[in-house]
Amino acid sequence: MATKIRLQRHGKKSRPFYYIVVADARAPRDGKFIERLGSYNPNTNPATVEINFEKAVQWVGNGAQPTETTRTLLSTKGVMYKHHLNGGIAKGALTQEQADEKFATWLEGKTGKTQSQKDGLLAAKQDVKNAALVEETKKKEAMAAAIIAKNTPVVEEVIEEEAPVAETEVDATATTEETAPEA
Repeated sequence: MATKIRLQRHGKKSRPFYYIVVADARAPRDGKFIERLGSYNPNTNPATVEINFEKAVQWVGNGAQPTETTRTLLSTKGVMYKHHLNGGIAKGALTQEQADEKFATWLEGKTGKTQSQKDGLLAAKQDVKNAALVEETKKKEAMAAAIIAKNTPVVEEVIEEEAPVAETEVDATATTEETAPEA
């Protein structure tokens, strides 16, 4: 019997959720399966993949063929690399300790990359949130200023300084004219 490791679709319309299963190659996509290995949720950012690592390595070692998508998912979790190292152990090219050391090194690098990617996404999300908050604050301040301008009464200023100055000039010319004829 030819077995495949493939995805079995669940979830709502436009919100897929997949189980990673081992099934007979002739079985329908969402039909009967032999064993469930894990799940894959593409709706989260980054996508969430949960796999029973030991069972997956065992099935790949027994000859189960993963589909292209599941091969990618298994590779990101290290199942395919572990299978590759197990092949090297069987041929005598590596010892178990060397293979474990190589896998641990690979896993540390992968964990670091994944964590930096998550941190980058989180920082970008926070930057967008902060920019939206600043824009909202500016809009609120503009609206408050407009309301204050609308509600304040308009006061007309009367210029009183120019009128008295003109009268004093007129008075000064009048006094000089009055005193001149008398002299």
